[in-house]
Amino acid sequence: MKVLLINGSPRIGGNTSLALEEMVKIFREEGIETEVVQVGQKAIRGCIACGTCAKTGKCVFDDAVNEIAPKFKEADGLVAASPVYYGSANATLVALLDRLFYSTSFDKTMKVGAALAIARRGGCSATFDELNKYFTISGMPVASSQYWNSVHGLAKGDAEKDGEGLQTVRTLARNMSFLIKSIALGKEKYGLPEKEPRISTHFIR
Repeated sequence: MKVLLINGSPRIGGNTSLALEEMVKIFREEGIETEVVQVGQKAIRGCIACGTCAKTGKCVFDDAVNEIAPKFKEADGLVAASPVYYGSANATLVALLDRLFYSTSFDKTMKVGAALAIARRGGCSATFDELNKYFTISGMPVASSQYWNSVHGLAKGDAEKDGEGLQTVRTLARNMSFLIKSIALGKEKYGLPEKEPRISTHFIR
C-alpha cells in the first residue's frame, strides 16, 4: 500500500514539508509506503483544454504532471498539501492538479484523498474546500481528522509550535491508513462499486 503526497509549496523544508513529514511518520508506523513530491517551485502551466490527452493518454505538456501521473495511478491514496495564497491554494499546485486529474483516464474510484492547508492565519478552510473538490469529482473517499486539516505558521519551522495542527495531521494519517486498509479488504471481498454509463448534460439541452 502506498500514499503519494504532493507538496505545493515552493519553500524547501518549510511548514508544508514539516506538516507532511508528520503524516509520513504515521504512515510508516502503519506499514504504508510513502513518496513526497514537491512541485511548488516548478514551472507548471495551466490546462489549455486542447483535448490531446484524450487521444494520447497523457498531457500535451510533458512536465511534472506526466511524471506524477504513473505514481498517482499506482498509489492507494493521495495527499494534496498547499500553503495559502490570497485565501486559496498555490496556483502552481492548482495547475498541476487540474491537468493531472483531467489528463489521466485510469479509474480513481476508492483511492483515498486528503487535503492539507498551511497558513499564517486565514484562508485554510477555503483552501481545504478547494482541494477536496478534486477527490469528490473522482469517486475518491475523503479522509477526515479531528478538525479541518490545517496547520499554522509563517516563518520556517513555525508549524512545530502548532500542537493542535500537528495532532490533526497525525490523526488524519491514521484515519487515512485505516480507510486504505479497509477499502483493500472490501475490494477483495466485494470488488468496486458498480458504475452506470456516464450521463453528461448541460444547461441548454
